[in-house]
Amino acid sequence: MTDRRVIIDSDTAGDDALAILLATLSDRLAVEGVSIVAGNAAFDHEVANAKYTLELAGAAEEVPVYEGARRPLLKDHETAEYVHGAGGLAGIYPDPDVDSADAGAVDFLLDTVRESPGEITLLCIGPLTNVALACSREPRLNDLLDEVWVMGGAFGAPGNITPAAEYNFWVDPDAAKIVLRDLDVSVVGWGVCTEGSVLGGPEIDRIASAREESTYADFFVRVTEPVREFTEGEQGIEGATQPDSLTVACCLDPEIVCEASTYHVDIDEREGLTRGYSVADVDGITDGDARTRVIEEVDEERFQQMFTGALVAGDPERSIR
Repeated sequence: MTDRRVIIDSDTAGDDALAILLATLSDRLAVEGVSIVAGNAAFDHEVANAKYTLELAGAAEEVPVYEGARRPLLKDHETAEYVHGAGGLAGIYPDPDVDSADAGAVDFLLDTVRESPGEITLLCIGPLTNVALACSREPRLNDLLDEVWVMGGAFGAPGNITPAAEYNFWVDPDAAKIVLRDLDVSVVGWGVCTEGSVLGGPEIDRIASAREESTYADFFVRVTEPVREFTEGEQGIEGATQPDSLTVACCLDPEIVCEASTYHVDIDEREGLTRGYSVADVDGITDGDARTRVIEEVDEERFQQMFTGALVAGDPERSIR
């Protein structure tokens, strides 16, 4: 397959870092850059986490890190280090000797798509602030992009930050509203992630057994420990949820997507109990444009094979050739 050119937009904590690993280890994706947005951890920690991950993958010299929005468009910013551990990487505080790119994240995104119209796919695994800012500056952005993949929202399922909302959309609901209004998006919501991205005991044991041979496997075990404790204690999920890696995997291998439907989707940007709530007009009763493709079912086994292949053997494609 021809490499798909992608830009990853990330609020790099542990799950984002593993998704960046998956993307950079794949022969099917050519990662042009990683842009950072306010979300899971303090912004400078997110930047360092992304650089550390790229170093781990041997890609730090080829894949620049671009610094973007340090706060949501309008809302106050709250991190999620209580989920991911201190600094976003389970208390690991990397200090990589890698400079950030000179350009800002939004400038980089717009320059790249204008130079290569129709060739760039966005992989958005954090709040959508950077992308919303790009939308405000380039009305043609939807036509300039190839595809947009988003991890966000909670469709037909409880959220993971409030009963109504998933974290990425909750952090910056104003940005999510703009992006889903202006762009054709494939969205992987929290509900399908709780069904299709969870690595249970056997998968975790397989990865853990490879720690001595694989730095990727060792990294996984370390950074998922606080998330596993949180999701089991607070959400009743036993295992390691990997929503960001599932989103990358769906882009990387379309056969992972078993069922998807396109709806008009809107986001509640108001403060209060329903802040960040994502509603899909499944019955078509509004006059909104149906332009958001909601992933509703995935091949869990195929995803797990790809993900464990990346961490154990450094080769996500081994299971899908």
